[in-house]
Amino acid sequence: MRKVISLLSAAAAVAALGGAASAAEPDTANLEDTGQGSLVWSSCNDAATPALQCAMLDVPVNYADPHGRKIKIKLNRLPATAPADKQQGPILLNPGGPGDSGLWMPAYISGQIPKDVASTYDWIGFDPRGTNASDPHVVCDAHYFDAERPDYQVSQGTSKAWLKKAAGYAADCAADWSWLLPHMTTVDNARDMDSIRRALGAQKINFYGGSWGTSLGSTYGQLFPKRVRRMVLDSIVGPTISWYDHNILQDKEHQRRFDAFAGWAAKADSVYHLGTDRAAVEKAYAQVEDALRKDPADAAPAPGRIGPAEFEDTFYGGGYNFLRWPRMATVLSSYLVQHDTRPLTIAYNKYAAPGSDDGTFPAYNAAQCTENAWPRDWETWKKDQAKVNATAPFYTYNNMWYNAACMFWPYQGNQAGRLKITGRGLPPVLLFQATEDAATPYEGGLAMHDALPGSKLVVQDGGSFHEILFHGNACLDDTFTAYLRDGSLPDGKGRIAKTCAPEADPTPVLVTPPPTLAAKTAAPAAPLSPTDPEAVHGALR
Repeated sequence: MRKVISLLSAAAAVAALGGAASAAEPDTANLEDTGQGSLVWSSCNDAATPALQCAMLDVPVNYADPHGRKIKIKLNRLPATAPADKQQGPILLNPGGPGDSGLWMPAYISGQIPKDVASTYDWIGFDPRGTNASDPHVVCDAHYFDAERPDYQVSQGTSKAWLKKAAGYAADCAADWSWLLPHMTTVDNARDMDSIRRALGAQKINFYGGSWGTSLGSTYGQLFPKRVRRMVLDSIVGPTISWYDHNILQDKEHQRRFDAFAGWAAKADSVYHLGTDRAAVEKAYAQVEDALRKDPADAAPAPGRIGPAEFEDTFYGGGYNFLRWPRMATVLSSYLVQHDTRPLTIAYNKYAAPGSDDGTFPAYNAAQCTENAWPRDWETWKKDQAKVNATAPFYTYNNMWYNAACMFWPYQGNQAGRLKITGRGLPPVLLFQATEDAATPYEGGLAMHDALPGSKLVVQDGGSFHEILFHGNACLDDTFTAYLRDGSLPDGKGRIAKTCAPEADPTPVLVTPPPTLAAKTAAPAAPLSPTDPEAVHGALR
């Protein structure tokens, strides 16, 4: 439900609810009795993948009470087709988030590797608890991301508006979902994975996870090491860093990626006419943002207008996927050189326009806000973020306000933070990490390798994709395939077992709207799909 609520009353409301949920190592005494239901598979009626099967699985809200209240997890499966003696069991898939749907993954990822390997696995996608097609789908404020939102920059005097908005969101979530929110952590989702394993009748599972999915996979491995056969972690969240500090690392890396974009666009001045050095391109970006403060652009077909907040949201995805750079440079060039807002509107609808509700944002908050002890006072945030913003202004305040509900979240972990990852009892885990990844910075891959004895780390030196597999890089994809085929691992010694080269920068081109559209009219933008090279799979803002 949507409420108008003051900052003080919101804080009082969440404080009254109390209930700090600890993110320390859970009690594992009763993990075998999960109380999960059974799976009844039926056709998903997917015309593109007729063999795809769907099911719902009952799991307990609280694994400490396995036969108490239940919720449902949505799954799909692409069954193995190899002879029975060649089959290698289920491989569970998660793209990140926290909370992103994994239902697109079985058909897509199995199609990226040779059929003789893909056919040996049962490919399992699922929607994490409380999200997407799982039941219930948690919605706290369906209009939270409606345009036009307050300006992210604190210099614009919008801090009070954002604090009120974030506090109201936390209170709305707590008012409607207090029975479920404390049970939407990474540990809860990992236990759901084991319920899926049991319902499948499998002694062990294989796993591929990207972004937050690496935290989910490593958590599963810590809780159930004897249930892991093979595990691949792609674009890795460090196992010990707090989510608050992780955001600060992201801010610094997103600035580096924005600087890289600006340098790339400057080399293509003959195409974009934004200037011949990085500073000129970054000045052009600031000019467009400032102009949108005074005169927001039409967001149609999305509702509302594109102001500075929506503009920033449109651009930050370039740090996840550099194939967006030509469109981003076209947005700036068209606005400043041709006085045309159509490319901006198209890009906003492709990358940043909200859906019909707040999507996976409740799950994002329920995991991140609950698993660490976040600062609870605005002055601490204000001071810390100002220091970061001094050298990384591109993303800092955008990221801060996206996470600000954690300042008021009623279910918060302790200083110990997330479950400690030791890798004890796990088979060798295969790790993939790009050095220039902005969403899950390189340090996370190194830290996970150090935490998992026997793991092998594959590094893409100079790579910047967030989730680096399945972009046509044979060095990376063939390593993944070999591991799935027979468990083969890179034989390099030391911290980095294998190094792969990055993809080439995109060719500078103007991504022009269809000529039939009238000037300053939005083009209906097709939603991004996993096969779209501009798509971003993992989230972890």
